[in-house]
Amino acid sequence: MVRTQISLSEDEYDAAKREAERLGISLAELVRRSLRPLLPVDPDRPWMRYAGMIESGNPASSLSVDEVVYGQKT
Repeated sequence: MVRTQISLSEDEYDAAKREAERLGISLAELVRRSLRPLLPVDPDRPWMRYAGMIESGNPASSLSVDEVVYGQKT
């Protein structure tokens, strides 16, 4: 990851922090997710456009991804 700095108005910052908290993610992740749809797709990894778009609300959902995707645990 590359660390960067951005400037936001106080209202933008407060709203972004509230939204990140509502989603249960960091402010940095909220910014990354917000930028993804605006950036060109890497032709070698087109699936990355969809990374992070689906949320189950279960913080341990990655442990049951096979069940979610395939309907069974492998």
